[in-house]
Amino acid sequence: MNVAFGRVLLFSIGCAVVLATIAPMAPKAHGQTELFIGTLGSLGTFGLTLLFVRWDGLHLNNVGASPDRRSLVRFALGFLIGLILIALNSVVVWGAGHIRWVRTSEVGFSDVIVTMIAYLSLSVREELAFHGYPLQRLKPALGLWGAQFIVAFVFAIEHVAGGSTWELALLGAGVGSLLFGMAAITTRGLALPIGLHAAWNIGDWMRGGKGWVGFWKPVVEDGFKERSAFVGITTYVLITCIATMAFWWWHCSIERNNVRRA
Repeated sequence: MNVAFGRVLLFSIGCAVVLATIAPMAPKAHGQTELFIGTLGSLGTFGLTLLFVRWDGLHLNNVGASPDRRSLVRFALGFLIGLILIALNSVVVWGAGHIRWVRTSEVGFSDVIVTMIAYLSLSVREELAFHGYPLQRLKPALGLWGAQFIVAFVFAIEHVAGGSTWELALLGAGVGSLLFGMAAITTRGLALPIGLHAAWNIGDWMRGGKGWVGFWKPVVEDGFKERSAFVGITTYVLITCIATMAFWWWHCSIERNNVRRA
């Protein structure tokens, strides 16, 4: 257990060093910044993953980082689920009233493509950094939910370091980490959680939820900004928790079937 903790800690420190090293070199333009950090960060984090699994005498597939012939299908399924979740969240926020989305003129087709690739690369980096080696190595020592909550807390800390408030980091990134982690554990790979993660971030950017210009922008009636934000985060937590429990049920079903076959 102490060995697993120590190596996961070293891995996480290594990921933080990679991120801190490349971030200052990133171009200062939305989309390009995320693409630069996501691409180089993914390569650096994958290199660390390769190093640590060899140190442990494991293989990349032991931590979900080895693609196989079903990875593309799982990625597509995750992406579809992510789009459904962001759509549900948006519909509830819109249904609560006092908000609408209008098309922005600053964003063109090329901007959408670059941003989609950028958020895909960021999702690859984050899934490798949190739900690959760390989650899979902590799970045998702490159990499924123990490992999940530790990784979710560290995931939230990274977002706080990136400028998020503790409240948003815990309710946003932390809760999201539980979903992505459960998807990784259930499917024994990162393809589905990468698709899920990327779809949510792309959808959130499209609706203007990333703090900079998206494909649409939200227009909230005067005096209702706090209410819309509350409805948005509350709905997000509920939807994400329900989806996490669905993956957990799927995981339990797989485990029961494996026991019967044995």
